[in-house]
Amino acid sequence: MADPTVGHEPRQTRWEVRVDGRLAGFTEYFVKDDRFVFVHTEIDDEFAGMGLGSLLARGALDEVGSMGRSLVPLCPFIRSWIGRHPDYEGLVDEVMLARFDERRREKERSGN
Repeated sequence: MADPTVGHEPRQTRWEVRVDGRLAGFTEYFVKDDRFVFVHTEIDDEFAGMGLGSLLARGALDEVGSMGRSLVPLCPFIRSWIGRHPDYEGLVDEVMLARFDERRREKERSGN
């Protein structure tokens, strides 16, 4: 097996991890106020347990950092990954994250 690669696919608004050229997983985002808002991460079952989720997160977040941009981790995987890698916490826009979290709580309270 070749080394996995992580690449940004801006037209699909996601970063992908590939193994031997095959798509093994991705993390999706949208851009809000010049911030990457990560919403979903998925690794194909065939590639589970290989550390590809961590490789994907690190690759995507390193690139966000190299662009000088910040991010909002709405995706539970990306959010917990950052929690285990505190050196990436500086990329998080905590104010925008708090706004998203409050909107989610309001929707839950109102039953929507």
